[in-house]
Amino acid sequence: MGLITHLRHRSAAPGPGVGELPEGVDVRAQSWDGGPDGVLVLHGFTGSPHSMRPWAREWARRGYAVELPLLPGHGTSVADMATRNWREWAAAVDDAYWRLAARCERVGVAGLSMGGALALHLAARRPVAALSLVNPGLVSPQPLSALGGPLSRVVPTVPGVRDDIRREGVSEGAYPRVPVAAAGQMHRLFAAARRSLGAVRAPVQVLRSEVDHVVTEASLRALRAGLPQAPEVVSLPRSWHVATLDHDAPLIFAASTRFFADHRLRATPDHTARESRPGQPADVRRDAR
Repeated sequence: MGLITHLRHRSAAPGPGVGELPEGVDVRAQSWDGGPDGVLVLHGFTGSPHSMRPWAREWARRGYAVELPLLPGHGTSVADMATRNWREWAAAVDDAYWRLAARCERVGVAGLSMGGALALHLAARRPVAALSLVNPGLVSPQPLSALGGPLSRVVPTVPGVRDDIRREGVSEGAYPRVPVAAAGQMHRLFAAARRSLGAVRAPVQVLRSEVDHVVTEASLRALRAGLPQAPEVVSLPRSWHVATLDHDAPLIFAASTRFFADHRLRATPDHTARESRPGQPADVRRDAR
């Protein structure tokens, strides 16, 4: 997830080639058959399904139905992302939730970073059985994000913090720059997610990196203060922010699977994971309901 760094570093508007993704990055949305229950898997800010595909594949391998959507403005270009708002992201999550709920009895949600905020916002409004969140963001680390709209007219983009991964040679494939307008939208999403925490009835697991250069401890404090019941917190000692691609990925897979099973999410034993169809592209331009 590429959060903004220092707004004082001004930039010209994105030109040709700015925002292109590294070679080998697979931004496709994806969907797998399984059940009777399913897992919705959500990526983070400026990222794509690329950062979550190993986790999604693990859920599918264990026999769950899985939806792995691509959020609007992600996996395309910085210029595209600059035109999007947080309600489009929430609406795309809603759409993926309903696709999964239509073929499953119960739905769990797994999210990374901003995907954690989207998961919590969803769980406050829809029936969700359990949530497993890796380094979820709820508080913007850069206070000036609140001014993203006005500032974007002067400072269109800033350098992003991407590939915060301790494991060498691994890339999450996030944008190299962040649209300041989009950072402002993320700030609004975080505020909406914090306001909704009291309505979250699903049990929450947080998988938290001991070293995270992107999301601060303020987000975990806000989560603990706002939820009706305390989350389960699992420490990730060998990973940084994008822990789904880092050394502790096996620990994430095992702990989240155990947590969902503890809360009675069921999968097909000895299931051979099969992609049901390509995931639906996220080009949703409407309000989340």
